[in-house]
Amino acid sequence: MLSKEKCKRTKRYSYQGTLVFPISKSVLSKFCLFFIVCFLVNCKDVDKKIDTTNESVDNKKNVVFILVDDLGWNDLGFYGSTFYETPNLDRLAEQGNVFTNAYTPNPVCSPTRAAILTGKYPTRIGITDWIPGRDPQDRALLGPKILNHLPLEEVTIAETLKEADYKTFFAGKWHLGDTGFFPEDQGFDINKGGHHKGQPPGGYYSPYNNPKLTDGPDGEYLTDRLTDESISFLEENKEKPFLLYLSYYTVHTPIQASKKHIAKFRAKQKMLKDTMPKFENEGAAKTVINQYNPEYASMVYALDENVGRLLDKLETLNLMDNTLIVFTSDNGGLSTLEGKMNNRDAPTSVRPLRGGKGWAYEGGIRVPLIIKEPGKNQHRTIHTPVISMDLFPSILDVLDLPQRPDLHKDGLSLRSLMNNQQTELNRVLFWDYPHYHGSGWTPGQALRKGDWKLIYFYESDTYELYNLKSDISERNNLSTENPEKLKELKKELKTINDDLKTKKPTINI
Repeated sequence: MLSKEKCKRTKRYSYQGTLVFPISKSVLSKFCLFFIVCFLVNCKDVDKKIDTTNESVDNKKNVVFILVDDLGWNDLGFYGSTFYETPNLDRLAEQGNVFTNAYTPNPVCSPTRAAILTGKYPTRIGITDWIPGRDPQDRALLGPKILNHLPLEEVTIAETLKEADYKTFFAGKWHLGDTGFFPEDQGFDINKGGHHKGQPPGGYYSPYNNPKLTDGPDGEYLTDRLTDESISFLEENKEKPFLLYLSYYTVHTPIQASKKHIAKFRAKQKMLKDTMPKFENEGAAKTVINQYNPEYASMVYALDENVGRLLDKLETLNLMDNTLIVFTSDNGGLSTLEGKMNNRDAPTSVRPLRGGKGWAYEGGIRVPLIIKEPGKNQHRTIHTPVISMDLFPSILDVLDLPQRPDLHKDGLSLRSLMNNQQTELNRVLFWDYPHYHGSGWTPGQALRKGDWKLIYFYESDTYELYNLKSDISERNNLSTENPEKLKELKKELKTINDDLKTKKPTINI
């Protein structure tokens, strides 16, 4: 079992350097002679042993994990966007496995980030909202209290790989705790920019006002800088097995255009049929239903450009064929808001999905996921529903390391899906978001079993039932028409709640 306590070694058979049991000179002489002979015999194989050691290190596969903040399911070219441009990610998709039904276990950031690192549902950990959360006092319900950090008792993928002699590097957004709970406290040897804030405190241009990242020259763009730091790590550690965990702050608010690319997308915006946002109502909120924002488009393009730089560096260093690459997002795109954000509308649209960040409708929890296995350049599209907790065991599996179900309790390896040895994972997926969100969401839960999805809202004590195969936009509530299916999924929901010991919101008196 892994432990964060340092191992303590004690000398058992000596006291102040003196042997505690008597040995005669003749016995000691024979012992010394035996030792010398063994040493000389083994010297013959020294070179061979050294070569074998180096060979085993060389054969260890590396990991590049790229996590983007608030990137929507269809914010990328190969997922259907026609306004945003992502040629490098399209290239990666052509060489790897593209998951069309990839989910996060929560529609906001901190819970998903905890789930990726631990392989556990965030409910099991106690982080069900972004840290420190939003707990309005003027609403009908009060959300349950959450942990403001990822507990040190939780063993992360970084710690697990460190145990296997991997060099571990983190760059970018952390948002899983303050001092004492930073990346370097959770298994990462190097931390560039990871601290407690959920968005870049100084914005996307230097000076950054980030205690974990030195300022660059005025005007340096944060997305470029985090990639620079990652490339430097690759260059300095190309001879060692490594985990490079690049957690971009982009495309989280504030929406600040990449100055290099904004002109391109302002010109492209003028060619659109709808140059301004169009909306539809979502309860008390409104959802943007068209991709129109040139500033956001330039941020997506800068992200893609930097992913391309990283891929090119892997090629230059001859690391591509020996490196596992994972690309995903922490929740759906920000397309739904109760009001305007800084006098601006939500920056993107995730249509045809309903809702967006903050909602347990598909728009808030379905995300892009690409996994490129080492040495493989074969595109596959996988439609099986998967979830963020699966990434921990999948990484171990691809690296040929033992599975740790005692750690990644809620995740399954996806390697059999990627190798076409399996087409389905027989399980229920679950979402627990018992909090209010600025997108208009009210406390609730959801689950998916096969093509069926159930959503429960605490305030109204109501259920919604959808068949995602025929209704990906979740428009046709079938709860009245299918009472037996509703009953079945309500029973599944109770079972999961009992297993995870979920905390429910309470009435605000």
